[in-house]
Amino acid sequence: MSYKLRNATPGDMISVLDLIHELAEFENQPNAVEITVNDLIKDGYEEGTSFRVIVAEKNNDLVGMALFYPRYSTWKGRSLHLEDLIVKKEFRGKGIGNALYTSVLKYADQNGYKRVAWEVLDWNKVAIDFYISTGARVFDDWRVAHIDEKAIKNYLKKTNS
Repeated sequence: MSYKLRNATPGDMISVLDLIHELAEFENQPNAVEITVNDLIKDGYEEGTSFRVIVAEKNNDLVGMALFYPRYSTWKGRSLHLEDLIVKKEFRGKGIGNALYTSVLKYADQNGYKRVAWEVLDWNKVAIDFYISTGARVFDDWRVAHIDEKAIKNYLKKTNS
């Protein structure tokens, strides 16, 4: 299978959003995506580099992507967060996900990042097994915590902050 990896451009954000929606479906949260193509362009390109996207392209069609951004670890220093890595269903199992993952790790290594972190659903055994096979540690004792915009506002209202 012939595909190429490249850095995404603002013109790719329509396809990137389609991939994000496909990931939401895969994760059984089809209505969770709130961002728009304009948000992706604004946040990723117009207001600086909030994130980077590497895409996998086959015959001028985006078939996968990895979206990641810098973060800071108080224990390790400069780190990257791999927010999403998705390959279209019909292209899975062909090495594209591995190539995208490797590309993110190369970027981290070449740019002096000490760690790459991400979240993986506990039922996604294929992904967990793959990550472990690469030397990643998947923690069972850490819980992911999120607070959404509505909850933030409600909390601040209650605390008068």
